[in-house]
Amino acid sequence: MKTLIAHLTSAHSRYDTRIFLKECRSLAEAGFEIVLLVADGLGEEIVDGVRIIGVPMRASRLFRMLLTPRDLYTKVMEVGATICHLHDPELIPMGLKLRRKGLKVIFDSHEDVPRQLLTKPYLSKRFGKIASHIYVAFERYALRKFNILVTVTEKIASRLKKTNPVTICVKNYPITSEYILAKEYPRQSLEIAYVGAISAIRGGVELIEAVGLTNTEISLNLAGSCSPPEFKASLEVLSGWKHTRDLGFLGRKAVQEVLNRSRIGLVTLHPTPSYQESLPIKLFEYMAAGIPVIASKFPLWREIVEGNSCGICVNPLNPKEIAKAIDWLIEHPEEAEEMGKNGQRAVLERYNWDTEAKTLVAAYRKLIG
Repeated sequence: MKTLIAHLTSAHSRYDTRIFLKECRSLAEAGFEIVLLVADGLGEEIVDGVRIIGVPMRASRLFRMLLTPRDLYTKVMEVGATICHLHDPELIPMGLKLRRKGLKVIFDSHEDVPRQLLTKPYLSKRFGKIASHIYVAFERYALRKFNILVTVTEKIASRLKKTNPVTICVKNYPITSEYILAKEYPRQSLEIAYVGAISAIRGGVELIEAVGLTNTEISLNLAGSCSPPEFKASLEVLSGWKHTRDLGFLGRKAVQEVLNRSRIGLVTLHPTPSYQESLPIKLFEYMAAGIPVIASKFPLWREIVEGNSCGICVNPLNPKEIAKAIDWLIEHPEEAEEMGKNGQRAVLERYNWDTEAKTLVAAYRKLIG
């Protein structure tokens, strides 16, 4: 009997870094037959051995949560998948239905959802706590029925193993071939970079304020979209905005070009419960690109950044401290270059997707038997 593996997402794009570029392509390269079902309404194509099929895109978050799982379920049954790998919490009820139909189901928890709910801007503190408790209860009921749970950090894996012992950690480390290039550290450049979504909780205000406080005429390459879009207005009034290049959302090649000409990569997220235990992909992409990192002073991040001597950890709520770290790295190019090399070496040895792909492939082979 043919083993067709379907990856399903209601919220991510068809070329999502973790889902398509890493997981689906790695599984296809390992010899599995993979179909990726996405809610973008863009039809069907085959890319790098992965068949991608779009179901309708819904107009709002509410319609997406209510109707897209039904669309994906219909398509899964139509294509005849025997293993389903789900990538969004709203698909968990559908996963239970698939289990009752006899399919094998994997759930991939990209984030620590209970902790995230505590800081969602559209939920009050009280309702955030209620939503978090409800989600944990539902998670304990539903996820024990699935065949495998996959997640991105050891902390989340430790929690989920209490619900389902068949839990593996597949960290979201970079694909080294995309970033590790033969290039010189750009000592003469006065550009620094932040890559990813920009919001208050991701330290957007403090970052722009820090740029306005530096002693050197640096330029910040801001490669990402503001969330929510109106948040941008609160950044444009800050003194550091005149030193900021608002590049908007960029594709992967454009991000590589930005990092190749930038001297520092910044990841100064706020100390929320979910961020303090996260492993942000931008941190490892900066390291892979061979540039020093300025990161939030969280214990887990300090272990990586200071443990590998690849950057400086700061209080993300203190713009003056961020500015001081920027100035030091700009004024000490030899030390900064050495930090960049240290980070790149660490990615080659430990923090890379190749090692994580082996864990994922092994779990699939064991499941199929």
